[in-house]
Parts: sequence; structure tokens; C-alpha cells
Amino acid sequence: MSRFVLTLFVVSGMMFTSSVSAQSGASVPVNTNTYEPENPGWLTNLDEAYALSKKTGKPIMANFTGSDWCGWCKKLTASVFSQPEFKTWAEKNVVLLELDFPRRKNIPENIRQQNANLQQAFQVMGYPTVWVFDLDKNEKDNNYSVSALGKTGYTATVNEFTQGVEQMLANRKQ
Repeated sequence: MSRFVLTLFVVSGMMFTSSVSAQSGASVPVNTNTYEPENPGWLTNLDEAYALSKKTGKPIMANFTGSDWCGWCKKLTASVFSQPEFKTWAEKNVVLLELDFPRRKNIPENIRQQNANLQQAFQVMGYPTVWVFDLDKNEKDNNYSVSALGKTGYTATVNEFTQGVEQMLANRKQ
């Protein structure tokens, strides 16, 4: 798969490219100090994922999901992400980042804005969409450069999912 580079502008941990209107419908308030991803063990903050990626040398695998409304997202979680074989594989190969777009619960504003900006940057049109990428950060201007390795969506099994991601990883520059 061909590689391309995107640049994300980051200021004080908040990403700015566009504003997104508030979600409609009933929502459940959330305490920003206790916000947790739907999938245990996944990160929700790009800066934290970047730091862990740099520390471990692993690329980031970002799951764009609608955790409380998207049927295919729920199926992907049940058939792949919640399985012990996937968790073992992921621990060895990638940094997990959950980018959630819920309809019935609120998420912290900084995370909502980050997710919307990443959705726009990666041109995500449907859920689930899973991108695998490397990040570099220019400390002078606080910009991220993204080297995308590839994307995937729903797959029915852990083996099918991990084989697809491993093909992306095989093309990665070390």
C-alpha cells in the first residue's frame, strides 16, 4: 500500500482544523478525569499514544468507532478486539488508540475535538475504520507528521484482522 504524509497542527495538546457541531440526542455526562475507552487497554489521547509509540518503536493503530451505536463496530470489538489472541498480538506489535464518536454519551471536549480532527485528516467516512500509522513531531511548532501505513475495517476473525495489519507493518520503514 502506498504511503502518504499528513500534517496535524497541535497546540497545547488540542488539535485545531475545524469546529464540529455538538452531537444531538440524549447524552450521558462524563467526568473528564475518569473517561475510559470502550475497549480496555486502549488509549484515547493522541499525545499519549505518540509518547508510547516513540518509547516502544511501535506504530499506532487507531480505531475510528461509534461505540454506542455502530453495529459493525460492536461486532469488530466482539470478534477481534476483545479476544485474548488479539490482545497478545497487539501488545507485541502496535499502540492502540480509540477514536470514539458516540451518540448517547459525552466525551471530554478535548478528546471530541481531537477525534473530529483526526477523522477529517484521515478522511474517515464510515465506521469502523482502523488506520495504522507512524507519527513524528516537530517540537518547534508542535506539528505531527503522519506516515500512514494502511487502513482496514471490519473483519470477522482475529487471524484475518492481524494478517491484514501485518501486511501493512511489513511495508514500514524502520
